[in-house]
Amino acid sequence: MDGSMMNFSNNSILVDNYLKNQSNLLSSIILILTGTILLTLSAKISVPFYPVPMTLQTLLVLFIGLTYGRILAPLTLALYLFQGAIGLPVFANGGGFVYLLGPTGGYLIGFLLAATILSYLSNIGWNRNYILTFISLTVGIITIFSCGLLQLSLVLNKTITESIILGLTPFIYGEIFKILILLIIIPLISKRNIS
Repeated sequence: MDGSMMNFSNNSILVDNYLKNQSNLLSSIILILTGTILLTLSAKISVPFYPVPMTLQTLLVLFIGLTYGRILAPLTLALYLFQGAIGLPVFANGGGFVYLLGPTGGYLIGFLLAATILSYLSNIGWNRNYILTFISLTVGIITIFSCGLLQLSLVLNKTITESIILGLTPFIYGEIFKILILLIIIPLISKRNIS
């Protein structure tokens, strides 16, 4: 079967620029599995705030969203959420479907939504210069925290202001730092073209 018939990457800069010597199917499988493993590891590197732990996950979600392409980015996050929903301990404090209904479940759903939005922005070139990358990363963070704060306020019966104090304020400096890291990395790897 022709390799072009199995193009699951859909403009993934990682496949197009770095894994082009592999079949598209193999490259896609490698990226998806690597993404879910890194998301799991990044969930385990955490500062135990209550009710939302501080992890490195948003860094990975934003990176995946802007580099994996329109199909692989949402597919990677969907697989990660599926693994957690069936009980694999991939989330910061465990796994299971009930976990997704808890105070931090909105952030996890926001991961999928943010990766999907970012993959579309990446597809139209919003990862190739610093200004558009900054806007994309900001949209991703706003998406994640909007979903997270909404569910946090519903589950804990808090006002939106109380939810912001619990679920956003402690993370602001960390998220700015993550954006700055990705603001340097994403445009550089997005522009790279290997012949």
